[in-house]
Amino acid sequence: MALRAEGRDLAPHETSFRWPVPAQVSADLAALESNVAALRHRWAEPFDAVGVALPATLDAAGRVLTWPGRPVWQGAELVSRLHELFPGSAVRCADDGDLAALAEADRAGCRDVVYIGVGTGIGGGIVVDGESVPGPARGSCEIGHVVVDPSGDECDCGRRGCVQAAASGPAVLRRAGELRGSPVTFEELRAAWADGQPWARTALDAGAAALATAVTGLCELVHPDLVLIGGGFAAALPDFVPAVAERTRLLARPGSPAPPVEAAALGGLSSLHGALLLAGREESM
Repeated sequence: MALRAEGRDLAPHETSFRWPVPAQVSADLAALESNVAALRHRWAEPFDAVGVALPATLDAAGRVLTWPGRPVWQGAELVSRLHELFPGSAVRCADDGDLAALAEADRAGCRDVVYIGVGTGIGGGIVVDGESVPGPARGSCEIGHVVVDPSGDECDCGRRGCVQAAASGPAVLRRAGELRGSPVTFEELRAAWADGQPWARTALDAGAAALATAVTGLCELVHPDLVLIGGGFAAALPDFVPAVAERTRLLARPGSPAPPVEAAALGGLSSLHGALLLAGREESM
């Protein structure tokens, strides 16, 4: 969630809280209300606009269709509750992956971008001529569920072969454990990758190949000027993004060279940077 006040110089402030355990809509709302109240007290005056990065899929009425991290919210009216928390403010919501892409494109100074975030899942978005695609009327851009291998591993969405099932952090760690013959922590994977251990290289190369396959398909559709790879998993592994770039280059066809594939710049706060951009717009995405 990002806040904006027109004409006022507000000092940057970052705060966070953990959702209650066990997950319950009423308890979640109480925690959210308490934290929002603290923010409102900090600045005293009403906010002009609030941008919200959502890790959930909503219907046109603002009800939750899916929220992988908080499944108890399915069917709940999230957007109307957010409006209640900020009376008198413009509340603008969008998918967190779409907003991350918008922010990364803005930071890169590029209006046509594919952004992929690699972490515990795969997220991201597409920006064409400075706007998110496909746009709110048609839902979010679910890059993590682009199928790259129909006979591949099962994804948590129930399908097989999604890029998330092949290239997310947990997927790569699971593959590394199978190759080594014992469970692998992220620290062990990173050290073995740097040391050139075959099992680590094979596990990460498979993830890079899946990402490159997804990137290649997306580029055939929207022809971006730049592809950015972010997310905590990718950022913590030196040479991983270059590996994706090289595999993407090798998949290019004659007459259609691959665009540059580079590391994203905003780290874990990319979605919130996007929410600030969204709050500053006259219309929601």
